[in-house]
Amino acid sequence: LKNKWHLVIDRLTVLFLKFLEYFHKLQVFVSVLNYVFLIAWAFALPYSQFRPLASSVCTVWTCVIVVCKMLYQLETIEPYKFSSNCTMPENRTEEEIKVLSGSLLYKAPVDPSEWVGLRKTPDSLLVYLRSNPYIIMFANHTCDIVDWALVMVWEAAGQSSRRTLNNLLMLGILAFEVTIYRHQEYFRCRNNLTAPETKTIFHDITRLHLDDGIVNCLKYFVNYFFYKFGLETCFLLSINVIGQRMDFYAMIHALSLVLVLYRRRRKAIAEIWPKYCCFLACIITFQYFICIGIPPASCKDYPWRNPNSNFNNNIIKWLYFPDFIHKPSPVFLAYDFMLLLCASLQRQTFEDENKAAVRIMAGDNVEICMNLEAASFSQHNPVPDFIHCRSYLDMCKVITFSYLFWFVLTIIFITGTTRISIFCMGYLVACFYFLLFGGDLLLKPIRSILRYWDWLIAYNVFVITMKNILSIGACGYVRSLMRNSCWAIQAFSLSCTVKGYDIPENTSTCKLPSGEAGIIWDSICFAFLMLQRRVFMSYYFLHVVADIKASQILASRGAELFQATIVKAVKARIEEENKSMDQLKRQMDRIKARQQKYKKGKERMMSMNQESSDGQAVQKAPEDDDDDDDGEADKEKTKGKKKQWWRPWVDHASMVRSGDYYLFETDSEEEEEKKEEEEPPKKSAFQ
Repeated sequence: LKNKWHLVIDRLTVLFLKFLEYFHKLQVFVSVLNYVFLIAWAFALPYSQFRPLASSVCTVWTCVIVVCKMLYQLETIEPYKFSSNCTMPENRTEEEIKVLSGSLLYKAPVDPSEWVGLRKTPDSLLVYLRSNPYIIMFANHTCDIVDWALVMVWEAAGQSSRRTLNNLLMLGILAFEVTIYRHQEYFRCRNNLTAPETKTIFHDITRLHLDDGIVNCLKYFVNYFFYKFGLETCFLLSINVIGQRMDFYAMIHALSLVLVLYRRRRKAIAEIWPKYCCFLACIITFQYFICIGIPPASCKDYPWRNPNSNFNNNIIKWLYFPDFIHKPSPVFLAYDFMLLLCASLQRQTFEDENKAAVRIMAGDNVEICMNLEAASFSQHNPVPDFIHCRSYLDMCKVITFSYLFWFVLTIIFITGTTRISIFCMGYLVACFYFLLFGGDLLLKPIRSILRYWDWLIAYNVFVITMKNILSIGACGYVRSLMRNSCWAIQAFSLSCTVKGYDIPENTSTCKLPSGEAGIIWDSICFAFLMLQRRVFMSYYFLHVVADIKASQILASRGAELFQATIVKAVKARIEEENKSMDQLKRQMDRIKARQQKYKKGKERMMSMNQESSDGQAVQKAPEDDDDDDDGEADKEKTKGKKKQWWRPWVDHASMVRSGDYYLFETDSEEEEEKKEEEEPPKKSAFQ
């Protein structure tokens, strides 16, 4: 464990010292002498075969610089003798004279040695001579480098000048790097060890341990995070360069990013990646050359400072032109260097992907087939199923692969609503489209999903590129835009987000949307879009698609069962209604039969009553006409009583039928059928 951590510390130290070495020389003093360091390491980073040569060249060149700086401190060398006194051009306005008074050419005598990288210091020559023994020791590597480096830095910090300290620190870093490599080689030779194929911290963690738990998963990503997500990291650093600079070279970076993303497939990007690394190395060296500029001792100003030119300070700064009034900031090159460093590591990753030993340890980075069907491929998926959440790692996978899509849509919605501009409308349209059709989109083949998703990424990169291009108006021509085209400022949210530009204040007629400019949310959206694209290209996502399809199938089957239940109930209700209608028809037929029978009986009874009344009239003699009316009333009463006595049912039936009760004289047929159904079946002999 101790030896392993020694190697780890050595590797991290080398990476840190590489960056410190580059950035220290870059930011402190831009000169011709330091140009050698930049050229050496700008091309040594992407091309590893040049790194030993670059270290040797930088070591020798640092010694030469230190010697030259010490010799330049001799009293016999007097800079004022060969300094140039430049005269300010005539026929200039007061405003132009005020601007030119801050130029390097006219504010003081110009020392040509400063352009080279040499400068007089008030310190004595003895300070530099005391550093010579340490320099010889570092160059020969004959002592404990770490101890001597601490002594040298302490001595230099107390007695040397700042720029000499920088060179000595550079020399110490280079010597420390050589010591680390020699220590590793000595340790391996002594213990009969071979150099590992993968420069990792946890050597016992491989791709097979990725799904064993959270701890092993974290160890795996500590080892191989850049191997898995290095390409996306490079894209994010490219977006960072664009956002930090927002100038002409940022636009070039944006166009180069578009060309790389246009290839889409990882294998196609790997084919052009060496050219991309060469492009980054060339553009860094060219920008440093611009920072150096032409020698000021010639007393010739740049043509864009001509009074007939239409360039102002803001335009010169945006175009990153060399200038004696406002020098180009070399700090921007630090962002380019970080991009170049990650691009160089990614180039090495592309080469390692073709090695069998690396693929066994770290797994392959081959993209899945675009035409895969999740339902048919789920049984042959090489990664385990995590849908049922057997561990905390499975829960994290479910959150990442199942719900990240909807979280990304939330980020897109926030990106479109935090600012008000024409570009934000595209984010909202895309968000609503995926919210409407996203569920169905996830069930399509990977090729169809990536087609829509890549269009969204393309729009995001287009917005970033357009904001960078429009920044020339927001930073360079903002005054004219505020006077004549304030609508364009509000429509596109034009506002300069980089410090150092001369920006006017808001007026009553036009206000700059300073809080709504920039590409911060666009960068965040780009990061999540790239992450979700990796999710789509993962085998783990196929388990999610298979689970969604299974859920839909189960839901459709449940709907079918529910529909069948409803249909069955409707059919039973229809049968019951038909049965009731049939029963009602039978009852109506029976009622009609009874009614006909009743009519016939009534007619027969009326005829019988008529015959009886006629017979009684013939047999009985008429009474005397002298009887009074009371006697006739008594006879009619007696006659009615006789009718009720010998035919009592006639009047009772008439009274009953007059209330229509005869329609319900019989029992219901349903009760008869129920009684028939309730009768138990006959038992067989066996029972």
